[in-house]
Order: sequence, then C-alpha cells, then structure tokens
Amino acid sequence: MKATEVPEIAGAYLFEPTPYADERGFFCRTFDADVVRSVGLDPEAFVQDSLSRSVRGVLRGLHLRSGDGEAKLVRCSYGKVFDVVVDLRPDSPTYRNRAFFELSGETQATLYIPAGCAHGFQALTETADTSYRIDRPHDPAEDVTIAFDDPELAIPWPLPPTSMSERDRKAPSLAEALKQAPKQKES
Repeated sequence: MKATEVPEIAGAYLFEPTPYADERGFFCRTFDADVVRSVGLDPEAFVQDSLSRSVRGVLRGLHLRSGDGEAKLVRCSYGKVFDVVVDLRPDSPTYRNRAFFELSGETQATLYIPAGCAHGFQALTETADTSYRIDRPHDPAEDVTIAFDDPELAIPWPLPPTSMSERDRKAPSLAEALKQAPKQKES
C-alpha cells in the first residue's frame, strides 16, 4: 500500500493498495495501520464504519461537521464515484482549495479527509458503494450542509444530479453555511 499526499488539501492523503490479481479476480489490503501511522495519523482514532449505496447520478454532500470536526477515510468499494473535498479550515495553507478524485471498486483507493474539510460525491455507475471510517461518533446536531452547486465552489459535477436528500437539496450557500455553523474548536 502506498500513501500519497494530496497537494491541493493540506493533511489529506490517498492510500492506494497493491492488488494481487489472478484468474479468480483480485485481493488487496484496504487498510494498513502501519501505513496510516507512517504519515502521522493514528489508526486507532477511527471509531465508526458506515456504508452508503447510491445509484448513478445520486449526489451526496457537501457535508461538514462543526465542533471538533470529523476526519474520515472514504473508499468506493464497488462501482465508481466522483469525490470532492473542500478545505474549510481557516488556518490551513490550502484554505478554500478543492480536490477531485475518481474512487472506484477497481482501484480500492482510500482517501483520508482531515477534520474541517467538506466532502461530497456523485455516483458514476448504476451501483456505487462508498464506505466511511470516521474518527468520532456521529452527532447529527453538528451536521453542516453546503449547496453542491454553490458558484463560489464551481464544482464540475460530471452528471446532472438524479437524486439527493432534502437536506442537500435545500442546503445554503458556502457563505451562509459558514456563518450559521458553529466554528470548529481550536486544537
């Protein structure tokens, strides 16, 4: 497994496994505590795993957590997604930068997203399973949603959205969301 820094987002990493393929298919390690530790992350900090299944065109996000924020590992285990990260940490050298990824079941790459970054994705295949490993229990009271089509972010979503949650559909602009959201706590 190889860890690569994401230049657009300070502290973000892409973990790419080395699959072993043969006539049966493939096998690969999707999480390695030693590799995670080698880039300065605590592999034992992750406390919850979740999975979403989406159909082609479904858009989820942009989501952020207030308070202490939420670091996460995201991987598309089946299908393919267009994944988006926006750095919203005011003290970050990459503040307001965006990064885009294609995560897929073919590569099994995992993206580490630091706390304080907004995240969203769109399913590009008929079925896309996306797994999340987060570093603290989810608290819905801390959920912040930002409009997926905010012109300030100008995210180049590859497909017209076919479906999204009511919360995502009614999300405020980035400027409004940042005004309404309680500030992240200082580390």
